[in-house]
Amino acid sequence: MKALLIALAVLTAPTDSLPDLSHPWSLQECIDWAMDNNLTVAGSEITVENQKVNENTARMAWLPAVNGSVDETVSFGRGIGGNNTYEKGNNASTSFSIGANMTLFDGLATPRRMQLAKLNLEAATADLEKARDDVSVQVAQAYVQILYNYEIRDVAARQVSIDSLQVERLQGLYSTGRASAAEVSQQKATLAQSRVTLIQADNNIRTSLLTLAQLLEFPYWEGFQVVRPKVNFTSALLPDPEEIYAQALGVRPAIQAEKLRLQGAQKQIQIAKAGYYPSLSLRGGVGTNYYTSFATQGFWDQLNSNFSKYISLSLNIPIFNKFTVRNQVRSAKLQYRSQELQLLRVQHTLYKEIQQAWNSAVASQAKHAASLDAAAAAEDAFTLTKAKYENGKATITEFNESLARLVKAQSDSVQATYECLYQTALVEFYRGRPLTL
Repeated sequence: MKALLIALAVLTAPTDSLPDLSHPWSLQECIDWAMDNNLTVAGSEITVENQKVNENTARMAWLPAVNGSVDETVSFGRGIGGNNTYEKGNNASTSFSIGANMTLFDGLATPRRMQLAKLNLEAATADLEKARDDVSVQVAQAYVQILYNYEIRDVAARQVSIDSLQVERLQGLYSTGRASAAEVSQQKATLAQSRVTLIQADNNIRTSLLTLAQLLEFPYWEGFQVVRPKVNFTSALLPDPEEIYAQALGVRPAIQAEKLRLQGAQKQIQIAKAGYYPSLSLRGGVGTNYYTSFATQGFWDQLNSNFSKYISLSLNIPIFNKFTVRNQVRSAKLQYRSQELQLLRVQHTLYKEIQQAWNSAVASQAKHAASLDAAAAAEDAFTLTKAKYENGKATITEFNESLARLVKAQSDSVQATYECLYQTALVEFYRGRPLTL
């Protein structure tokens, strides 16, 4: 059944969107794949393309509009004939015309619409970058969780190995009468619990791999693995949140998008005010007619005789428009104020995120240093307890308790290492640097 599902996924997926799972994936490979296949990013890319179309439409507004028409008219009874006099009887006429219309001045609304369309395109591009950044952060979080689960699994495997050796040792002692059956049973129970922990660790790895595979929109994920980079983390002094925020204001796409929209809101006010000014248009065209009742001339002769040209300038002066323009200007100003508040909201949100990231990074660095000391102390304590136990000066309970403290300290150290690594990378990410481990 599993093989059938994988086969269906392969057959229904485009060939260029099938992941190569023959090798472990690095974080950068995961991020690159997400950029090409994530649905949220794809939606933002479509929005950018749509804004490009709108920007092109705004630029083309300067060009004249040219239209041609053909009109066939049949009249019955008294009507105007081909000689431009009223006649009795049925008559048919065909007219051909081509006309052009071009706006010469509209209160500068057209150039400002062009500027607005360009700002909207830039804002949509910034939104696309924000979507990519958001997906990158999600991918990095899922990736780090997998690495953490791998390390926890290694710790659990080491515990199973140690417990297995202790069971063998106690069984040997029991055969010589130097250990009791209760001690052997107790150690076997400890080994069984360690194996349960190892199985759970394996399940956690599979779950975290599935989470990342779904985030990457994989059609299938069996065999998916990630690269386990060598972690050589050293704590570094972090800049103050205010310094990070000042840098983030200049590079974060969410801020840039709202600033561009604020400029666009200002253009909307100018476009609305253009309704107060007169508009000037230029029109021109050519046309001709053919009358079936005009028997003295043929088709082409009539077209030539009835050929006409025209050109005109039209000035439209607004006098009273039921306060429509005034209300449009008021609405545009309110939209500008609303966009100002939106920019402030995004800035405040960014500052809070930076404060939280900085605080988490500082706390994770302190936790990392403390966990390393705790792991070293637990290892020393276990070494001493193990030696005492092997010399008969410590009980099996004391040995297992010391081992449990060592395993927990190692697990806490691994968690602190990856947490510190990720939180520090996130702070640097807010400063405009690539998200890497």
